[in-house]
Amino acid sequence: MSPQIQPNERYGSMDSKNEQTWLERLDEELNVDVDWMDTDYIKNMPIKPHDQTSNQLWVDVELANPANAALLRETARELKDRGWLAIYTRMRKAVLMCKKNIGYISGRALLQTLPSKAYDTQATIAHAELYDAEFSRAGISRDRYCIKIPSTGPALNAVATLSAKGIPTLGTAVFCLPQAVACSQANAFYISPYFNEKAAHDDRSKWPNVDDPATEHPMSPRVFQMLQVYRKLFKETGRDQPLMKNASYISAKEAMASGELGCHSATISHTVLNELAKLKYDGSKRPGEGSQKPKHAYSDATPVPERLMKLATVDPLSPSGFNATAARTDIDYLANGGAELARAIEADPYANRELAAALELFTAAENRSKEKVQKAMAEA
Repeated sequence: MSPQIQPNERYGSMDSKNEQTWLERLDEELNVDVDWMDTDYIKNMPIKPHDQTSNQLWVDVELANPANAALLRETARELKDRGWLAIYTRMRKAVLMCKKNIGYISGRALLQTLPSKAYDTQATIAHAELYDAEFSRAGISRDRYCIKIPSTGPALNAVATLSAKGIPTLGTAVFCLPQAVACSQANAFYISPYFNEKAAHDDRSKWPNVDDPATEHPMSPRVFQMLQVYRKLFKETGRDQPLMKNASYISAKEAMASGELGCHSATISHTVLNELAKLKYDGSKRPGEGSQKPKHAYSDATPVPERLMKLATVDPLSPSGFNATAARTDIDYLANGGAELARAIEADPYANRELAAALELFTAAENRSKEKVQKAMAEA
């Protein structure tokens, strides 16, 4: 069951109309996304979120919510002959997220394909197409949703196929530059780097709680370098590049850092959104300022702040130090089922470990949801 947050606990007092909050300031610098599925929470936010994101963890929370029990039983009765995945997909996307929440966001609802199939191109395509069909059935157009797909070689080959069909996609669980380049080659609409490692969410001793995340957090150089590669590719080719949707924040100041880094949107949990909304904005206490959202993410991109330029030549996450060839764009990372990307990830200890950890986390939640759905099928 999702936590019930009382209105006066959710965002604190918003009585003073003259005092801008951190959340309101960040909303001027990038698109703020809500990484939560609770309808009451979303519709009562002090700003209208751009996108609503989710993953297998949040879906499993909602499947266990008593408020959705009758809906699950009804869907199980209707689709039990089509198997658990058909029920899971319809519950998750067309009904739970879109029909309940699409009116409370200005952008897209994002949902993730099965992480257990992250190394199976055809299975990933099939699940994404099932999502596409369910969105169409619910009357939700392709400009109001996007399908999250793990950034493995096989799955990004699925992204290339889906993108060619006009199905919008996001390459998620991005931890290194070769993954970002591969997402561009697959024509993904978004990418989501994870700012913090999985272990830091469970064990704060592993969290780099630095004063200036934009320059001191170990993931900032990689995020910065991904953006620089995309700006370079846009300039050279004129082709739109994936939009940077940074994710996996632990603190409000990390979310604010994404505005200065130049990220186009930020996927923010309800706990960090609460923190952002309670803090009154004071630019003098912020190490660096972000810029207003550009009209076009790449053609109108604002100049890089001088204080961030040092991020272009460092990589604290690499045991061998900065590798200038990590951002090569002349390698076809999608060839041979993504073999080159697999090699690049394997050669990067941090990316290799964190990608495996993310897939393990989401697959465990997927399996829990499968059990819930199968139980509903048995009772239907």
